[in-house]
Amino acid sequence: MGKIILVTGGSRSGKSTFAEKLLKDKEKVLYIATAVVTDEEMKNRIEKHKSRRNPNWITYEGYRALGNVIKNSSCQYIMLECIGTMITNIILENGVDVDNADHEEIEKLENCIIEEVKDIIFSISESSKCILIVTNEVGLSVVPEYRLGRIFSDILGRVNQLIAEYSNEVYLTVCGLPLKLK
Repeated sequence: MGKIILVTGGSRSGKSTFAEKLLKDKEKVLYIATAVVTDEEMKNRIEKHKSRRNPNWITYEGYRALGNVIKNSSCQYIMLECIGTMITNIILENGVDVDNADHEEIEKLENCIIEEVKDIIFSISESSKCILIVTNEVGLSVVPEYRLGRIFSDILGRVNQLIAEYSNEVYLTVCGLPLKLK
């Protein structure tokens, strides 16, 4: 049975750096990067993350069918960076006009995302691998003013709860400091 470690925190809380430190002594790590270059700023963010990583780690860039990527990897350790970005990409790729979508369309979108996450969870649970999943904590901030933000926050919050339920360990990072929750 595999191991799931969830690392959550707000923007610039140190969650990625903490997760990377947990794997610092591991040579063969599959790093799943879910970010997509959309502009120069995002390109710079991605480059910063790449420069911090152990050069021996294997990088996979993508955000769909990650359960298969995990199953097919020979790496014992995996870091998935990050669930929030994965969800954003899925929301945007689906072409749903979130601002005008009805409840049924939003529920269908959320179910699609939940299935992707369950596939990740079950691919780990059926293996002897260890995965560190990085995610954004959305439960401590204000409710977004616009509908897309509220829907994103709701979906990510529920996804985080699902992952935490199956996780062996859960950490919350604040000001670069990790707090073990589970």
